[in-house]
Amino acid sequence: MKKIINKLLVNHSLIYKLFLYILTIILVVYLFPKGGQFKYEFQKGKPWQYENYYAPFDFSIKKSNQEIEAEKQQIKETSKQFFEYNDEVVLTVKRNISEKILEYLSTTKLSQRNRNKLIQKADEILSEIYEYGYLDPLSEEKVDKVGLTLRRGNEIKDIQPNKLFTTPQISEFLNSKFKNLPLSREEKNILAIISNELKPNVTFDENFTQKAYEENLSHISYTKGLVAEKERIIFKGDIVEGEKLVKLNSLKTEFDSQVWSKSNSNWIVLGYSLLVALSFLMLLLFLRKYRLDIFDNNNKVTFIFFNMVLVILLITLIVKYDAKFIYVAPIVILPLVLKAFFDSRLGLFAHTLTVLLLGFIVPNSFEFVFLQIIAGIVTILTISELYKRANLFLSVIQITFVYFVAYFAFSVIQEGNALNINLEKLTYFAMNGAATLFVLPLIYIFEKLFGLVSDESLKELSNTNSKLLRELAEKAPGTFQHSLQVANLAEACANEIHANSMLVRTGALYHDIGKIINPMYFTENQATNVNPHNELTPTDSAKIIIDHIINGVEMAKKNRIPDRIIDFIRTHHGTTLVYYFFKKEEMSGNVFAESNFHYPGPIPFSKETAILMMCDSVEAASKSIKEPSAQAFDDLVEKIVNKQMDDGQFMNADITFKELETIKKVLKKKLKNIYHLRIEYPE
Repeated sequence: MKKIINKLLVNHSLIYKLFLYILTIILVVYLFPKGGQFKYEFQKGKPWQYENYYAPFDFSIKKSNQEIEAEKQQIKETSKQFFEYNDEVVLTVKRNISEKILEYLSTTKLSQRNRNKLIQKADEILSEIYEYGYLDPLSEEKVDKVGLTLRRGNEIKDIQPNKLFTTPQISEFLNSKFKNLPLSREEKNILAIISNELKPNVTFDENFTQKAYEENLSHISYTKGLVAEKERIIFKGDIVEGEKLVKLNSLKTEFDSQVWSKSNSNWIVLGYSLLVALSFLMLLLFLRKYRLDIFDNNNKVTFIFFNMVLVILLITLIVKYDAKFIYVAPIVILPLVLKAFFDSRLGLFAHTLTVLLLGFIVPNSFEFVFLQIIAGIVTILTISELYKRANLFLSVIQITFVYFVAYFAFSVIQEGNALNINLEKLTYFAMNGAATLFVLPLIYIFEKLFGLVSDESLKELSNTNSKLLRELAEKAPGTFQHSLQVANLAEACANEIHANSMLVRTGALYHDIGKIINPMYFTENQATNVNPHNELTPTDSAKIIIDHIINGVEMAKKNRIPDRIIDFIRTHHGTTLVYYFFKKEEMSGNVFAESNFHYPGPIPFSKETAILMMCDSVEAASKSIKEPSAQAFDDLVEKIVNKQMDDGQFMNADITFKELETIKKVLKKKLKNIYHLRIEYPE
C-alpha cells in the first residue's frame, strides 16, 4: 500500500494531466450536437466528387430562408387589420345627447311638433354616424387604404375605410343634414350638443390583429415537395446547383436534425470521443516534444485546455441560438491569448486543433474552418508586442480585411458572381474585429486567475519607478546602473534574433535585485577603496556573491514577481564559477571543495535567459578594460561567450550557432558605442 501511495505521489503531475484530459474530452463531447451527421461534404458551384447519390429515405424538400422570408413578408402585407366596434360607447353617447336635447328644448318656445322633428333628426344623424362607427383619431394611421375588418361582438365584416367617420368629416357631415340655410338658433344648438357629445367608438384592435397574423404565419409550409426513397438526387461529376443543391441541403438538414437513438447513440459517442481524444492527445504530444517547460507545468496545461473548451462552448451556444452569428464570435482571441502568454507556434497549433473540432458543430464547416485557420495565421503573423495598443488595432483591421477577402472569394465561387454577396455577413466580420479588442482585459483576467504573465504585465514591471527597482536604485546604485546597461544590451540582442525583447529587458532589470542585501560586497557599489572582502576568506566571499541569487529569488517571490522573471534571476550565472575567489583560494594552497565556488544554477533554458547571461557577463567584464578599443571589446566578447559555450551553459537554451554569432556582433557594436571616446578639446 505504501509503495502504491509513493508511486501516486511521484506521478501526481501525470495523474492530474490524465484527469484533465479525460474531463476535457467528456465536456467537449457533451457540447457536440446531439444529432446525426451527413457524411458528404459539398459546396455550391462545385462538382459532386462522390458516386451517384440516391435518397436513403423519404424526406421533404426544404424551402430556402429567402423563400420563407418572402412568404412572411407577403403575409404581413396582406394580413387583415382588425378594428373593434364598441356598442357601449354608442349607447352612452345617444343617452347623453338625448337627455341634453330634451333639457334644452324644454327651455324653448317651439311647438311639440317641431321639437319632435329636431329629436328625430338628431336620432337619424347618430344612427348614420354609428352605422359603421366613428374612428378614434389615434387609430387612423392603422387604416389600410384597401380595406379593413370591423369586429362587432362575434360578428366580423370587411368594409371600405371611407365608411368610417373621422374627426375632420364630422363637422361637414352635421351641417349637411339640414337643408334650410341659414340654420335657426335651435338647430345650431342641437348640432353643438351633438358635436360636443360625440365620441369615437371604433379603435384599432392590436391584440386580435397580432393573433390573426401569427395564425397566418403558423400555416406557412417550410417544405415544397417530397423526395422518395431511392430517388436519384445527383450524379457523380454533376455541378451542385439549383434543385440538386436544394435537395442536398434538405437531406443534410434531415440528418442533422435526427436525434441519437438508443441503438446508435453509444457508437456515435464513441466516434466523437475518439476524434476529440486524438485532437487533445496531439496537443499534449506537441507540448511534451517542443514545450517541455509548459508540459511540466499543470497550471499552464490547464490554462490551454480551458481556453480551447471556452471557445467550443461559445460557438455551441451561438449555434443553438442562431447559427448565422457564428462569425461574430472572435475565435482569433485564442491564438492571441496563447501567444501573449507563451509563443506563436503553440498559439497557432492550439487554434488549428480547436477550429477542426468546431467543424463538427457549425454549418458549412469547410468554409468556416478555412476562414478561421487563415484568420488565425494572419493573427499570429501580424500581432507583435501586444502591449502596444496601436499594434493590436492595426492587426484587427488586417484580420477583418482577410475575413472580407476570403468571404468574397467563397461567395464568388458559390454564386458565380459578386451581386449576391450577403452584406449582413460583412457586418458580422466587422463586429468580430471589434470584439477581438476585448483580448486586453481578458489577458488581465487570465493573469489574475492563472498567475501567468503577459507582455502587458512586463511593461508595467519594467517601469523603473516600481517599488523593487526604486529600492535597488537607492541601496545599490551601481548595480541599478549595471542592470540598465544590461537591459539595453539584452533588448538589442533579442530584437536581432527575434526573441521576446520585452521579456528579456524586464528580466535584466530584476536579475541582480539580490544585491540589495549586501550591496557593498559588489564592486560596482564600492564608492571608496575600502573592500570588505579583504577581511573575509575566499570561501566566505564566494558565498556572499553566490547568495545574491538566492536572496534575489526570495525577494522576487515576496514582492510577487512572476516566475518568468524569477527564471532570469536563477539562471543569469548558470552553474559557472565565482572565478576570482576560486583562483584566490586555489593560490592559497588550502584544501577546499570546488562546489563552494559554483553558482547553484540552473543553466539558461530559453533564448532570452541565454541572452541575459551573455550580456550580464560582457557588461560587467567591460568595466575592467583599462584601455578601451575596438579590438579589446571584440576579444572580450569572443572570450566570454566562447567560455560559456565550452562550459555547456547553453545546452538547454534552444539557441543556434548562427544566433550566437549574431548576439556577439550586437554586443561588440553596442560596447563600442557605449565606450566611444570623444575628441579632446583644448583647454
